[in-house]
Amino acid sequence: MPETPRFIHLRLHTEYSLLEGAVRLKSLPGLIAGLGMPAVAVTDTNNMFGALEFSVGAAKAGVQPIIGCQFDLAYAPPEPGGRALPPAPLVLLAQNEVGYRNLLKLNSALYLGKAGELPQVTSEDLAAHSDGLIALTGGPDGPVGRLLRSGHRARAEALVQRLSEIYPARLYIELQRHPGEDGAPEAETATERGHVEMAYAMGLPLVATNDVYFPEAKMYEAHDALICIAEGAYVDQSQPRRRLTPQHYLKSPEEMATLFADLPEALENTVEIARRCAFRAKTHDPILPRFAENEVEELRNQARAGLAARLAVIPHAAPVPDYEARLEFELGIIEGMGFPGYFLIVADFIKWAKEHDIPVGPGRGSGAGSLVAYALTITDLDPLRYSLLFERFLNPDRVSMPDFDIDFCMDRREEVIHYVQEKYGRDRVGQIITFGALLSKAAVRDIGRVLQMPYGQVDRLSKMIPVEGVKPVSIEKALADEPRLREEARREEVVNRLLTYGQQVEGLLRNASTHAAGVVIGDRPIDELVPLYQDPRSDMPATQFNMKWVEQAGLVKFDFLGLKTLTVIQNAIELIHGAGRPLHVAADGTVIYEPFEGAENDIGQIPLDDEKTYRLYASAKTVAVFQVESSGMMDALRRMKPTCIEDIIALVALYRPGPMENIPTFCEVKNGLRERASIHPSIDHILDETQGIIVYQEQVMQIAQEMAGYTLGGADLLRRAMGKKIQEAMDAERPKFLAGAAKNGVDKDKALEVWNLLDKFANYGFNKSHAAAYAVVSYQTAWLKANHPVEFMAGVMNCDIHLTDKLAVFAEEVRRGLGIEVVPPCVNRSASRFTVSEGRLVYGLGALKNVGIEAMRLIEDARAAEGGKPFVTLFDFARRVDLKRIGKRPLEMLARAGAFDELDRNRRRVFGAMDALMAYSAAIHDQRASAQVSLFGEAGDDLPEPRLPQVDDWLPMERLGEEHMAIGFYLSGHPLDDYMAALKRSGVKTLAEVEQAARRAPLVAKLAGAVAARQERKSARGNRYAFVSLSDPSGLYEVTVFSETLEAARENLDPGCNVVLSVEATIESDQLKLLCKGVTPVDDVVAGAGVAGLKIYFDPHADVGPVVSLLDRVTKDSPRRARAPVSLCLLVNDGDLAEVDIPLPHPCAITPQIRSAVKSLHGVVMVEDM
Repeated sequence: MPETPRFIHLRLHTEYSLLEGAVRLKSLPGLIAGLGMPAVAVTDTNNMFGALEFSVGAAKAGVQPIIGCQFDLAYAPPEPGGRALPPAPLVLLAQNEVGYRNLLKLNSALYLGKAGELPQVTSEDLAAHSDGLIALTGGPDGPVGRLLRSGHRARAEALVQRLSEIYPARLYIELQRHPGEDGAPEAETATERGHVEMAYAMGLPLVATNDVYFPEAKMYEAHDALICIAEGAYVDQSQPRRRLTPQHYLKSPEEMATLFADLPEALENTVEIARRCAFRAKTHDPILPRFAENEVEELRNQARAGLAARLAVIPHAAPVPDYEARLEFELGIIEGMGFPGYFLIVADFIKWAKEHDIPVGPGRGSGAGSLVAYALTITDLDPLRYSLLFERFLNPDRVSMPDFDIDFCMDRREEVIHYVQEKYGRDRVGQIITFGALLSKAAVRDIGRVLQMPYGQVDRLSKMIPVEGVKPVSIEKALADEPRLREEARREEVVNRLLTYGQQVEGLLRNASTHAAGVVIGDRPIDELVPLYQDPRSDMPATQFNMKWVEQAGLVKFDFLGLKTLTVIQNAIELIHGAGRPLHVAADGTVIYEPFEGAENDIGQIPLDDEKTYRLYASAKTVAVFQVESSGMMDALRRMKPTCIEDIIALVALYRPGPMENIPTFCEVKNGLRERASIHPSIDHILDETQGIIVYQEQVMQIAQEMAGYTLGGADLLRRAMGKKIQEAMDAERPKFLAGAAKNGVDKDKALEVWNLLDKFANYGFNKSHAAAYAVVSYQTAWLKANHPVEFMAGVMNCDIHLTDKLAVFAEEVRRGLGIEVVPPCVNRSASRFTVSEGRLVYGLGALKNVGIEAMRLIEDARAAEGGKPFVTLFDFARRVDLKRIGKRPLEMLARAGAFDELDRNRRRVFGAMDALMAYSAAIHDQRASAQVSLFGEAGDDLPEPRLPQVDDWLPMERLGEEHMAIGFYLSGHPLDDYMAALKRSGVKTLAEVEQAARRAPLVAKLAGAVAARQERKSARGNRYAFVSLSDPSGLYEVTVFSETLEAARENLDPGCNVVLSVEATIESDQLKLLCKGVTPVDDVVAGAGVAGLKIYFDPHADVGPVVSLLDRVTKDSPRRARAPVSLCLLVNDGDLAEVDIPLPHPCAITPQIRSAVKSLHGVVMVEDM
């Protein structure tokens, strides 16, 4: 150090002190250097989340990092009859590597095995891990300071004595001074004298700190709002709350020297401590557990044996020597880069999963390009068959860890992770932490709340911030681009305050969670390499370093992903075999009915040239088919008309922003509507399967290899430089490419043209290995849907059994798209999940709202306990199922859905009988539980059956409404069923008719619908518009409603309303687009067409009272409905049939639904219009 520094900051909180610290770690080294300080400590609260990042970043900037942590210390056990004092902060700083390792251990001790507890350490923890650490007593709010403030001087001295024994010659008495306008904080003035006296009396050094929470004093108010977000408090609340002052900022050495002019030794000791802490955490090469004594030999043996096993059963895409040469080439690179152990570890847990019938994806990412991975069964794609490149995965010219992303069945992924924990040791396996940032929209909402602004106003301001991609733009950019936001800030001071604070805190970290897939495996307890954290939602510890820094610390990440589609496939195959259906047809035409045995009967064995599958793709009937279920993908499929797996691979790669502009060209060339363009004869063959278009990153590499003589490793570096726009690397590569092309006889202008083409496509070319793997999974789902549609759709619906909106779409696809009957929910026919019976899809009871899968299994179990015997009556059901274990609300949902119709068709009576049935069931099961067995049979058989309420059933429209409440959509009928004949007379068309007409030419039409949902949005100009989801008896559809129509019709577009829409119907990208121009209630349309009177025919012995009662009620309840005359007609049989006509004295409200309701009543023989 050229000049002795005057002061070093030893207590500082970065953004990793979540919702507390506001010093951004990336800017910290620059701030420190700007203040002329050579070193700084980071002491985040109860964590070391940023320790390695800080150490590397500071060292790179020429600043000495001091790694520390502010621990909450449980320092005072409760006195008899009293409560324990809350923990207080103590600061520890690492002097050397031993101290750093002890910091790791102490940090892990804060969380491990302490679920639900506040993080804190004890003096015993400190004593066990004290070497190499310097301790600061924590200042006025530390444990010593709190004891002094509460008048416990002797206990304070005893604690200091204990700490000095734990940290001999390494304990400093910490002083803080944060003077404000009203003087120093009370805690500082109350404790400083005691601290100083104790230090002198006990011969301990003093040290001055400024407890830094934000970089500049002007950020105090914004930081206070941040603290309020964390504490659920309000900025302006009346009770005292603030524990910090505007002085808790990053002060200069000069400011600190002025503050502590009377205690220069406290400043000098900061420099002394910095000199004593001569340690910097460094990055580490990857460390893996040793899988075998000789990993190179083990990998070679497994790979060669695995390839031989593969070649014995697969069609060969090349001669066997080519496979063997490729294998040896890859093994050489893997060994040279030191990664045999990595491959063996991945292969081991994948083999375990497959042996235990856990579905594993065929591949994901560039790893599918490795033949070694294929031989080891890590992947299931033959890379030679698909022309996949190993160098795209592992480049010998750029050393980096291989990275296999593995897809597992989402329901059983945890089993594989558990296996890894048991194999390598639970202390050597962990998850990876991730952090959620306070992005602009969330910052506005959170700060608006702590400023106590009206919710509606805050919501409006937040919605003014545009979203780009998946993230909102910054508040600064939103203010620049959105005049309404600027105007709001100009007009209202509180809005300006909100946006000012928001800009200061946005981007700070808000919360910690765990990475969805990442798992690290170490060769030693991982808390020897990184500190650990425990997510309260998981029983597996997580690293405190995020994904980037955990790898830099030496731990290797393995991705265990859960892919729902694998679960769908597994469910479908199990249903196929459970129904005794064939899985596939052998080459000789023999139908194979083998029982399902998991890995031995693999979906991977299906033929990739199935005509039914490609017909399904070409017709775009791909609802629920992996990767191709969006409307845009369906449009691309119709245009492409795929005929081979390569077409699906290309489509997966092309359907993204940028590349999708080439889809029309691809389709036209494929279908002979356009001539294929030639780039250059030397490379045209590389683009054969993509119709002359560069689609894949691998094609960029192959073109560089063929035209310019690159190695594939060098070509991958070129691809990477182009894709990431690394100008320096591209400048170096361009002359190399041109020279290589010239050497191969390529004209310079053509070489430049190809270079520019590669530069364009490398930016958004797709990884073919990933596209191929996911295309195969897509094909598997399409094959299942084409060949086993009902089992496939049941599998799909089981995976989304709690997502009502998706179930509605899938049920529509089953009934109308596939023409398959859906058996409604039934306690005798349904299982808890969706099943298949005689080619029909049986609705799962667990899919009903608010019931629960486990509760519904009790019904299944009760049937199974008596050999599948159906329930005969409601009382039989109550005797065999313990209804209190199911609960009243789920039972009511079953009644609403009609699940008891086979036992009693009066749903209203069943619904109202639940209390009586539950009491009856409880009495029976209580008797059985207490072994009070009747002399005449099983316990409870002699209990009298309760009387059920004698009530009329719900009217048809009421039944549908109750059913919708339980199922989430209409299944047994539709509210418009009764209206369609009358609506047709008024010129209303069905959805199917409108779509058919729109495919011929755009039109304006009337379309009826039951409103399911309305989503309102605001345009860039501030106008409100809406997307409204509706249905009619022929299907589901969505309309767009712009502001003028929306304002006039909003109340008629609430969910549950039945309306007639005037729509403009067009076809765009082969999809029906509907723009709503007007909305009228259905009843008004029907009434406008004129209402016919009713003639109601009765059996002579029937009671006409219920009909009269119904008509009187609906007439009274519907004052706006049109009236018409009603006549009751009794059919009398005195040898000849005669009619006795009795007109009602007053006209009644009549609608198609009322007509249908009358017709359903007991004794009504017929209903006719008058």
